[in-house]
Amino acid sequence: MNRYLKQLIELSQIDKEIDSFKPKIEAINKELNSILKKERDLIAKKEGLLEEKKDNKLKIRQHELHITELSDKLKEISKKSAAVKTDKEAKALQLEEDITKEQLDFANEEIQRLQKVNEIKDELILEVEEELKEISKVVEETKKEIEQKLANVEKQREEFYAKREKLLSKINQKILEFYQKVRKWAGNTTVVPVKKQACYGCFMRINDKTFAAVIKSEDIVTCPHCGRILYVEEIEKEE
Repeated sequence: MNRYLKQLIELSQIDKEIDSFKPKIEAINKELNSILKKERDLIAKKEGLLEEKKDNKLKIRQHELHITELSDKLKEISKKSAAVKTDKEAKALQLEEDITKEQLDFANEEIQRLQKVNEIKDELILEVEEELKEISKVVEETKKEIEQKLANVEKQREEFYAKREKLLSKINQKILEFYQKVRKWAGNTTVVPVKKQACYGCFMRINDKTFAAVIKSEDIVTCPHCGRILYVEEIEKEE
């Protein structure tokens, strides 16, 4: 096999390995991101409960102020009742008093209801805080595991980069430029095998003349259909 073709096959394989590290790193980080999302969701849940509790406290305060106003109003009605001269005035004051008392009862009921709601929210907040404590431990443990995994992956990647640099120093510059030109659009299918007389990049059948040239491996041969660099594996040659 042509020396340059051997080098390109090796370079192509190294480039594939290097490119394979990106999805590996993404998969490792995805594991951590999934746990961090759970933590963020719990924090958001707690903040939401605290905000709802705050709103309820504001409503309670508003009802308390309203109760003060209604109490003052009842005192005024009581004073007016002492000076009533006609039945019509008495009935009007009685109606006003009844409405005010109803409003007072409603305000007190609402305060009790909101206080009960806030008690439930306090319980939920405590539950969320417990969950946050647990997931925080998991996050820390996962971070350590992820760091170790990433360190191992980075070490492997550096080894392949070193192999690549060593190989690049041996490759003819024009051959390398040609390889890089094809790789710009073909990516990790720049150098592909021929199987059953078909290019395994575009899967188109190549003619007998091209196939014979690929088998000889004396020169660098490209696919007449897609332009990828072709080679034949030893098993295919034997067949």
